[in-house]
Amino acid sequence: MTHPAHTPASQHTRLPPAGATGRALRARTEPMTVRPLRDRRYVVETEGGTYVVDLDRRTCTCPDHAIRGSRCKHLRRVAIEVTERHVPAPGERPAVCAVCGRETFVPFDATGAQLCERHVRRPGDVAVDRERGATLLVVGVTTARADAVETHEGRLVADYESNRHYGSHEPVVDAVYLEDDEPRKRYRFPASRLRPRRGADETRPEPRRGRALPAEDEADVASEHGGDARRTPRREGGTPIGVGSTA
Repeated sequence: MTHPAHTPASQHTRLPPAGATGRALRARTEPMTVRPLRDRRYVVETEGGTYVVDLDRRTCTCPDHAIRGSRCKHLRRVAIEVTERHVPAPGERPAVCAVCGRETFVPFDATGAQLCERHVRRPGDVAVDRERGATLLVVGVTTARADAVETHEGRLVADYESNRHYGSHEPVVDAVYLEDDEPRKRYRFPASRLRPRRGADETRPEPRRGRALPAEDEADVASEHGGDARRTPRREGGTPIGVGSTA
């Protein structure tokens, strides 16, 4: 079933050919607009009409798929845009990174302050305190804001002088200094207070979160990128500023 396109044809986008051929080439280079729906499906607007794609069921409402059952360019286009992180995967929604303001994708039910893949910290990560230059081990992460979390002293993390240059809206990360003797004291920091151990310009690949794509979709995208379907990593910058607040 087709519907009038909601986006003017002149505003539809094309993707670089990236060495693709056949239907994969048409999926990349024909003007389209992909919009995620809250029910895990996608609307694909084209110059000829609008179709609904369901990646989970691998279906599309276009005649090519509905009548002939073929894997159409609309299915391929959605799979490519999800893999390249142009649109969220099924079960995800857009959010804004509390550190850099970049758009990122998170699960629909995610709450609190969110971080993009460049700034997220995970338990077990080794990081550096931008203030002291000391090495820490991340032992806990939260989505609670620094202006809403108290330390054992009854003070908000954001109220410490050493944290005043960091965003009070950033999520709190718990960490211990590796140079401390056992048992190590646990400290709380605004997320951007910690940087990757190898430097603020360390890159980390941006993984696809949520639902994995069908193998055929992965293969299509990988073949178009010389065998690597990962999104190109982006570089993180940052200036060491400002000491931790005791948890």
